[in-house]
Amino acid sequence: MAKYRILSIDGGGIRGIIPVILLERLGQAAGAPAWLDSADLIAGTSTGGLIALALAAGKSLAEIRDVYIAQGAEIFDRSLWRIVASLGSLIGAKYDIANLKAVVEPFFGRSTRLSDLRRRVLIASFDLDSGGRSRQGRTWKPKLFHNFPGPDSDGEQLVWKVGLQTSAAPTYFAPYDGFVDGGVYAANPSMCALAQTQDSRIPAQPKIDEIVMLSLGTGLSLQHIAAKNPDWGDAQWIEPLLGIMLDAVSGIADYQCRQILRERYFRLAPLFPAGTAVAMDAVAQGPFMIGFAESVDLADAAAWLRTHWL
Repeated sequence: MAKYRILSIDGGGIRGIIPVILLERLGQAAGAPAWLDSADLIAGTSTGGLIALALAAGKSLAEIRDVYIAQGAEIFDRSLWRIVASLGSLIGAKYDIANLKAVVEPFFGRSTRLSDLRRRVLIASFDLDSGGRSRQGRTWKPKLFHNFPGPDSDGEQLVWKVGLQTSAAPTYFAPYDGFVDGGVYAANPSMCALAQTQDSRIPAQPKIDEIVMLSLGTGLSLQHIAAKNPDWGDAQWIEPLLGIMLDAVSGIADYQCRQILRERYFRLAPLFPAGTAVAMDAVAQGPFMIGFAESVDLADAAAWLRTHWL
């Protein structure tokens, strides 16, 4: 039976170094160092979107890993002026998106377009304002950038710009060209990727029973609310609500893909040790994340890869 292979990578800011290391180790554990060359579609959100674009552009995992290690601090750098102007991020984004652009644009090249990539990609972003282009009027909406052929292809879009549009996480960065981080609805883009393959506008779309998918997380923190029925208002909910929503949308996408694809789907989303949390901008925790990713048990993932992917 023919196979259509999908790699999906979650969002998570600087935690993107974790799936990069896991991908490196998986090839070694499965005895197939070039296994990523057979991916038909690479989907990603935010930092996962940047990794997806990089892999589709032919960048090596070693090159991608080096960016996180060598330039992560440049991306998440706050000048004194930024701190003062934003009142400590109270009235402005925590970081200047120019920092991210200074890394992403030269990495991908100023003129590289989605149509130039070696593989199909699906990159989650969110459009804050249709600007009246829609007949239904102006409204915000999810946007999935892709380079599949067809009337809705985004092949002419510049890769570095799409990279910024998927990574502009609210409160961390200002929107880019009216787009923000796709994590607001698809922190885990696996179900979006599966749905994309079934678009009737795409020539020769694969059948569901031909699809295999590996979905990668960027590290999960164990979290809970101890009070059974907290009578909270805006002030109490605002901090946990973001984490709840991100984990919820990731979890439901995992459930949906698992039910549809069954054994042809594998989710690798390692848990951090109890009491450990890693923020999206926690550059100082780089050594911990590297050690964590290098210690994750990949036996089950490697066995699945050999059985279903290869």
